[in-house]
Parts: sequence; C-alpha cells; structure tokens
Amino acid sequence: MLFRWDWLRPQLTAPIVPTLGPVHPDALSVGIFEDILRAAETGDFLPYDKDRRWGSEKDEKVLREDVIHQPEHTLIPTLTRRGRGTVKVFAYGLRDSVIDEAADLATKLAAAHDVAGARVVRPLGPETAPPRGTRIQLKDFTTGPCPAPDGPVRPVTAWPATVQNTFAPFAETMAADGLAFLHTQMQAGQCGPVLASAIEGRIVGTIGPMEVRVDAIGRPQLLPQYFAVLPEAQGQGLGRALWRAAMHWGQSRGAAYQLLQTEVNGPSDRLCRSEGLASLGFSHMAHA
Repeated sequence: MLFRWDWLRPQLTAPIVPTLGPVHPDALSVGIFEDILRAAETGDFLPYDKDRRWGSEKDEKVLREDVIHQPEHTLIPTLTRRGRGTVKVFAYGLRDSVIDEAADLATKLAAAHDVAGARVVRPLGPETAPPRGTRIQLKDFTTGPCPAPDGPVRPVTAWPATVQNTFAPFAETMAADGLAFLHTQMQAGQCGPVLASAIEGRIVGTIGPMEVRVDAIGRPQLLPQYFAVLPEAQGQGLGRALWRAAMHWGQSRGAAYQLLQTEVNGPSDRLCRSEGLASLGFSHMAHA
C-alpha cells in the first residue's frame, strides 16, 4: 500500500508518525510513512528510529492491512504486545468525526488480536486550545548559543562515588518517571551519559541519557531524555539548570535540534514554554 501525499499532507496537523512519534517538520514526507509500513513486515527498527537504543527488536508495529487511507482522513493502527497489549489508532483528519471511526476500528482490532487496550491518538495543530495530552516542542540549536548553566550539574560518573551511590534510591523513588528503567540501562552500559544534580551529597535530579543520532533526512538530533527532580528539591531552579545543561551538551556535540513531548501545563511544559521553544502541536490519546 502506498500513501497519496496529496491526501495525507493536508491531514497532518502535527508532525506525529505512528511507531516513531514526533519528527522534525522538515523530515515529514510520504517516504517516512511508507517506511513504517515496510518495517511492519520485518519487525526491524528503521535506521533513524530513536527507540533503537533500547533493544534489538521493535515492539510496536503498524497493522498495515488495516490502514484506512482516504482523501478526507487516514487511520493507521499499531499493535504492541507489551504488558497486556494495546492497539492504537492514529487518527489523521480535520473533521472530529474521525475520532469515532478510529475508536470503532481500535475496539475491533483489539478484540481480533486479543489485547486489552484500545486507544485513539489524535494529532492536533499548534493553534488548537491546549487539550489534555502532550505538547510537541522544538528546540532549534541553530538559532543561538546554549551556554553551560551555573549550578551543581555534572555527569553521574563525574560525581564522587558516595554521591553516585545515591542514584539507585533516587531512581527507585522516581520510577514513575522512567528512572528505574534508565538506571537499568545505565548499569548495563547501554546508554549515553546521564547528567545529575546533587545537593548535600545526594542526587536529587537528573536528565538523560544524552545521545545524538541522525534523523530520516540525515540531520543530527539530540534524542529525548528522561527528566525528573525530587518533589522536595523542586522550586530551586534545578530543573532549569539540568535542562540547560542538556541543551548545552547537545549543541556542543553537533545536534541541530531536539524534539520534546511535555504534558500540557505540567512542570516540564511550563519550563520549555518559558525557554521559548516552538510549539508544533499536540497529541491527545484517549481510550476507545
């Protein structure tokens, strides 16, 4: 199946691609959508898939035989077997009626594949009133310098051993933010550097891993990071210092940009908005 770009392009209100997530607007093309269909046949990662750093096999794949592609809307379902399994239907189209059709398709496919979850993902343009969901933001490193911040931020491995040893309990406390998973990857030596902030001899905030890889059109991208500060340490500017340190790291290593997904009106969202990042739109996911 081949997508018609004259149909699909007007439907792309935000640069979100199934199984890949947000992509740079310059990389948005019919080719990237056709790539995800071909990858569904092999189960392999695409060369520019940011999730390649986490494993050898791609868990989420497009259900290519169930794609609906029409002039007014496009529905692209994906399947993951992680946990109890989930079908997500990415609903592209300007009319709100696309949500109901996507929900019906998600419910049907979840039953057919015997998985527990059925979800609808609706990309929304930047002009949309902020919904519940995530905002897609762009940090462009080509528009100006990202100076190193002041403050107690350095790679975890650069802190004294006694401080490094506090990362494990910190990661466990912040497991809901993905830090326990990140710690596992760090212990296995399977990820790039992780930056951390420490106060009174213990780690209270972190951002990482720090990695740069080329995107679908060959531009170097700073990959997304896990980012968390202990609740009792918030309000002291540590989150901003960590974020600025990460941006400085990326720019100094040749990254052209970073894409971030932030929970609308959450702490990271407010930080990024105050730092002047460009909003590319929203992603809203709901149960079918």
